[in-house]
Amino acid sequence: MDRKMANRKLIRLSQLKSKLATENLEEIDWVTFGVIVKKVTPQSSNNGRTFSIWRLNDLRDLNQCVSLFLFGDVHKEHWKTDQGTV
Repeated sequence: MDRKMANRKLIRLSQLKSKLATENLEEIDWVTFGVIVKKVTPQSSNNGRTFSIWRLNDLRDLNQCVSLFLFGDVHKEHWKTDQGTV
């Protein structure tokens, strides 16, 4: 993990909103981790394509969640991922 994180900045999901407001994250190599705390049943968009919505949290602040929308091949590959997965 130390090798994978070398020269990268860890930003916790609960800090993401404030970091986006104060830093230009496009200019740095950063990473975040999240736990799937809620999954919405896959839904269909207006064009008939299926997608998933996951709510992610870093388990630091359970009131600060990030919604992740999965479309296309990402949805097809990961929609069965279990709640609680990191």
